[in-house]
Amino acid sequence: MVVVPTRELCLQVTDDLATAAKYLTAEETRRLSVVSIYGGRAYEPQVEALRAGADVVVGTPGRLLDLSQQGHLQLGGLSVLVLDEADEMLDLGFLPDIERILRQIPAERQSMLFSATMPDPIITLARTFMVQPTHIRAEAPHSLAVHDTTEQFVYRAHALDKVELVSRILQARDRGATMIFTRTKRTAQKVADELKERGFAVGAVHGDLGQIAREKALKAFRGGDVNVLVATDVAARGIDIDDVTHVINYQCPEDEKMYVHRIGRTGRAGRTGVAVTLVDWDELDRWTTIDTALGLGSPTPPKPTPTHRTCTPSCPSRPRPPRPSVPTRVAAQAPCHGSGGPAIGNRSLRREASTAHPRRQTGHRASRPRPRE
Repeated sequence: MVVVPTRELCLQVTDDLATAAKYLTAEETRRLSVVSIYGGRAYEPQVEALRAGADVVVGTPGRLLDLSQQGHLQLGGLSVLVLDEADEMLDLGFLPDIERILRQIPAERQSMLFSATMPDPIITLARTFMVQPTHIRAEAPHSLAVHDTTEQFVYRAHALDKVELVSRILQARDRGATMIFTRTKRTAQKVADELKERGFAVGAVHGDLGQIAREKALKAFRGGDVNVLVATDVAARGIDIDDVTHVINYQCPEDEKMYVHRIGRTGRAGRTGVAVTLVDWDELDRWTTIDTALGLGSPTPPKPTPTHRTCTPSCPSRPRPPRPSVPTRVAAQAPCHGSGGPAIGNRSLRREASTAHPRRQTGHRASRPRPRE
């Protein structure tokens, strides 16, 4: 049995296992069966699949416990248990459910726990329910912070300017599939709606959407029907999509681990990628912490300058429209790494007049002094 934190990851793992088991047999000539169990869908089809017989069950903690308590899922005969994305299950509050599952399965079993990080509760879980576990580190401790094939850029941008800035990035030459990350469900839907109004093919994945809508959006993104996917961190956890050329952090990540996880969606398998982080004024402290932890070399994006341009040679800017003769400030800042960057255009995204508006005069207007005779 494989336990995963999210529905999307459940479906992805099920598909991967079904592909791997395509030419495997369980008993005599019977093909190996893989069944997915997760919330947001009706119980009946999942119960019928279990009754038909399942060699591998992939599921989320809540639905697995529900079916176990109803007697549809028998955990007493389990021989192998896999806990995937254990740190994410901890963050989502699934640790008590995991402990309940572990108490129902046989003591003699093979257990495997996969986690990007190893916080103390996960270490305690491993020591409590695993016998002399072997700790295998897949990568060096600091290798996650190094993305040699991904160009990383940071821009200071006001919240009101971010959609315009993202629109210009999406017009970059040679841009392929793009993932946009937000911290909240409301922001994810808002960004998706505004980009759709601007003519982009956009899908959204977040917790406020029904399971069918989320699956439809992911299928469209994988199939190329839409080339922009706006997602929250939780909904996108564990989703593996090939050929992502750009990652945009619409909102600054919570910490350096989430930053690494986000930008790791591009620049895979020897391909190059671009990661852009938009930092609002109230996110500067968070970004400084991330930059310091990862050693990115840009703790604070440069201050705005009236003559700053962020257009790359490969992405020519549009003609500059006429402007009022007032000083301007640019919300988007210079990239923190590399000499190039995504196409952001040549137009300032925010204008701030340096001179105050003249006060409205009240009372009688002063008369012009008469020349002396």
